[in-house]
Formats: sequence, C-alpha cells, structure tokens
Amino acid sequence: MIEKWIERALFSSALLCSLCVTAVFGFLLYFSWPLFLDARGLANVFSWVWKPFAGQFGILPMMAGTFSLALLALGIAYPLAIGIASFTHGLAPARITKTVLGLVYFMTSIPTVIYGFVSVFILVPLFRDYFDRGTGFCLMVSAITLAILIVPTIMIALKTEMNQRSEEVCMGARSLGLTPAQELLWVLLPCSGRGLVIAAILGFGRAVGDTLVALMVAGNAPVIPHSLLDPIRTLTSHIALVVATDSQDQAYYSIFAAGLMLFLIMAGLTMVIRNLGNRFGQGKKRHDIPS
Repeated sequence: MIEKWIERALFSSALLCSLCVTAVFGFLLYFSWPLFLDARGLANVFSWVWKPFAGQFGILPMMAGTFSLALLALGIAYPLAIGIASFTHGLAPARITKTVLGLVYFMTSIPTVIYGFVSVFILVPLFRDYFDRGTGFCLMVSAITLAILIVPTIMIALKTEMNQRSEEVCMGARSLGLTPAQELLWVLLPCSGRGLVIAAILGFGRAVGDTLVALMVAGNAPVIPHSLLDPIRTLTSHIALVVATDSQDQAYYSIFAAGLMLFLIMAGLTMVIRNLGNRFGQGKKRHDIPS
C-alpha cells in the first residue's frame, strides 16, 4: 500500500515537472511566434546588429558572445577539473584530499555575485593596467571568472563517475601490479569516457546559463568579439538588461527569441547527456551477458 502511494507521488512529481517545462516552452514560443510569422521581423531579430533606437534588434552578437564565453571558460576549467579530480582520486594523501574536496564543495555554495564582485576589484584592474587597453571588462576576464565558477560542477560530475568506475576496475588493475598513477592514467580515465563527456557538457551548460558573471565583468557590448580583450554581451545578460527597460517596444519582445534560443540550447544538451547515458548503459548490459 505504501509503495503504491510512493509510486503515485513520484509519478505526480514527474508529471508536474514535465508540465512546468512544457509551460515554459509554450510561453516562450507564444511570445516569439509573431517574429517567426513575419519574415521581416525574423530577419531583424536574427541579424548581427543591435541598435534598438534605429529599429535593429539582432541577437546574433549575443549568441556569439555566449558561445565564445562558454567555450573559453570551458577550455580553462576543464583541464583544471580533470587535474583536481585525478589528484584527489588516490594520488594525494588522505588529509590533503579531504581538504581539497572540502574546498571544492564549499565553492559550490558561494553566490555567483561574489565571484563577479571579486573579479571587478581584482581581475578587471589587473587586465586594464597590464594590457593598457579598454576598461578591463572583457571576454578574457569574464572567462577566467566563469571558469572558476564552473570548475566544481565539472570536477564533481567527473569524480562521481570515477568513483563508480573505480569499484569495477581497481581490483584488476592492482592485480596487474599497476601503481595508483598508472591505474588512473591507463585504466580509470579511459573507462570514464562517459563521465568526461558528461562533465564537459554540464560545465558548458552551466557557463551558457550563467547571468551575473557576464553581466558584471563582460562589458555588455552587443558586438562580435575580435579579441580576448573585447567586451561582449551574452544572451542571459542581454535578457536581464532589456527586461529592465520599457516593456512596450519591440526590443522587449525580442528577448523572448533570446530566451527561446537558451531553452533550446539547454534542451539539446540535456538530450545529449541522456543519449550518452542510455548508450553506455546498454553497452554495459550487452557486455555483461555471457556469450
């Protein structure tokens, strides 16, 4: 009897979550639909120029800023996360491992605005004085700040996968006389391919969805970045900036198209993660069946 109530409660929760996601998608699609019906409006929104006072509301510069920032931050954070996960998985002494893991988990509890606030007063003046170009609010500063923010996400996802795989391969590796470093390099990391990919996708999604770092230190210039010292504007910061303005002009309604793009990006990343999980899970089951 209790099991049935638990099953019904879980089913109701899953149904409610599905309805909420569908409602959000329907909301964005409803307000973006007039743009898709009007070819001129669609071309105006999906253009490379954002000049609202001139009647140009292109969001492509913000999409370029979003992907350039997310990819650069991922390129900085991903090797660091792999190094930390590897170091704390049998290579470091137990006391150091506990300290490092505690610090990483503590970083997940720090509000994003703190990262941006510290970056404004440390990284921005440093880049402005060292390169003597611009204001210091640029792509590189925001990428470094965002990389520090997403390192715990990538590291925890990878560490979880490594812990699961370690139970499967550690006995065999040790029976072959491999050292902890050899076991990690030649056995555990190759067996954690799914975790490596999923950790990268989660980190990229976290970087794409962040608002405050880009809003505070990226410069918020709706232009295509041509160097690491150029200011940028992301889709999330663009929505935050425009939503605070007059809600009656066309610029306001163009942010629904930006929100729809973000929704589709995150939905695509989620589908990739689920596909990877199903593929690796089925492959393991086939491997476990004796021939």
